[in-house]
Amino acid sequence: MNHKFIHPIETRYRTSMANIFTDEKKLENWLKIEAVLANVHAKLENIPKEAAKEIIKKASLEFVKIERVNEIEKEIHHDLMAMVKCLAEQCEGNAGKYIHLGATSYDIEDTATALQLKEGLVVLESSLIELLKELVNHTENKKELVCIGRTHGQQAIPTTYGMRFGVWAYEIDRHLERLKQIKERISFGKMSGAVGTMASFGEKGIIIQNEVMKELNLNSVLIANQVVQRDRHAEVIFLTSLIGQTLAKIARENRILQRNEIAEMFEPFKKKQVGSSTMPHKRNPHKSERICSLARILKSNTIVALDNIVLEDERDLTNSASERVIFSENFVFLDFMIHQLIQNLKGLEFNKNNIEKNLNLTKGACLAERIMVELVNKGIGRQEAHELLRQTAIKARNEDLFMKDILNNDKTINERFTKEEIDELFNPYKYIGKAVNQLENLVKIIKNKYNF
Repeated sequence: MNHKFIHPIETRYRTSMANIFTDEKKLENWLKIEAVLANVHAKLENIPKEAAKEIIKKASLEFVKIERVNEIEKEIHHDLMAMVKCLAEQCEGNAGKYIHLGATSYDIEDTATALQLKEGLVVLESSLIELLKELVNHTENKKELVCIGRTHGQQAIPTTYGMRFGVWAYEIDRHLERLKQIKERISFGKMSGAVGTMASFGEKGIIIQNEVMKELNLNSVLIANQVVQRDRHAEVIFLTSLIGQTLAKIARENRILQRNEIAEMFEPFKKKQVGSSTMPHKRNPHKSERICSLARILKSNTIVALDNIVLEDERDLTNSASERVIFSENFVFLDFMIHQLIQNLKGLEFNKNNIEKNLNLTKGACLAERIMVELVNKGIGRQEAHELLRQTAIKARNEDLFMKDILNNDKTINERFTKEEIDELFNPYKYIGKAVNQLENLVKIIKNKYNF
């Protein structure tokens, strides 16, 4: 049926990740599992080998058409059983009567979901490594680009742009570690019947489950009811949300640094790009804003995934409809966000004049900590030094003076420092501590870890 899309995931934000979550791919996974189940049954002599061969042959999209499955579903109101009936229609002889033998719907569906989410995580892993590479490149290239650091939205002390990118790179590295662990925990399927007892599979139930999962390169749950428990799926959704928040953090910082009043770092802006329909001068950071916006959806879907853990008795169906939404949304949106951020990073622009201007905006006050520490080294108590510098900073701010000029006329300072020493203390480029050393160490470790 041809129809017009209403969800932007199908158009504006679609990536190749969406191919994993299409109805066709889901049907393909279902058929794959039915084929494996038939094969295992045949190996155990539960069904004729010829029947299994026929099921395996016909369990593909070449024979089982999604249009026919949908047609059957409209009649019987059960999507999985519609697949079974459609497959049976295609099988010759008596093979059809052995399809889905002993299985319940969610033996197939949850095992297929494990295949789906595992594949999705593999794609995300690749995308994140590409993002990490860009962050590491900026970390290395900007390790000595000194800028003002800010805390509470206020100027603090000098740092480097490399430090910013390094913090973000290290965070993506942690997400990749989490992803590997969670990929293991989601790669579990079941073949244990209506309430998990394996009664419908008889004495060979455990063998059947283990053999099916082995052929699918999945692990067998040790115990389940009708479904694989949803803590596994909630963890996956939480991971996508967590990664989304990191991307939003990076994008938000880009937005802040692009403000006209700061104007240090800018997301790319195409030659013919329009910022506003009415204000021709605007250069809106809409690509970064888009990332922040989509991150909110990922975060909100975490609540749904957590609610899906709470099912009644051996299960109910309250998880089903929402999972048709949250899995595809979080994976496709996150993949889009990652690639959007990669493109932003590739085209970043830096205004070094504004970076220097902002570094000196407080007229030396951002070096007060350094002078305080040096006063302690000269024998002044830390608290006394702190108060001296605090009062000096207030005077400099209120009277629009350079802090250095005030301190040059201060007796406590003059008794302990020469004018040349004071000049050196107010050099922001000489107060970045071990920033470069930390960054070089981080880059070395990450490059070795991922073979960059």
